[in-house]
Amino acid sequence: MQCLVIYDIPHDGTRQKVADACLDYGLQRLQYSAFVGNLSRAHQRALFQEIARRVKRRAANVQLFPLDEQSWEGRRVLEQEDPDGPADD
Repeated sequence: MQCLVIYDIPHDGTRQKVADACLDYGLQRLQYSAFVGNLSRAHQRALFQEIARRVKRRAANVQLFPLDEQSWEGRRVLEQEDPDGPADD
């Protein structure tokens, strides 16, 4: 089942540990604090437990959304490159 994991974690080190856990479970990064991928229910529970272990007592808001096929297929995506290329500073 496709799953979306999003989080808001103020502490840099903890945020990186959560991102690493998502990558360890085969999720792909959509944005800085959003990952998506196919996880069984057992892997969803295991990932969430691993995230909780890595967060420990630090401030965090982590949400995992299982998405059925209809929800996943109904998503809308706008992704485009800057037509002028990277900005020069």
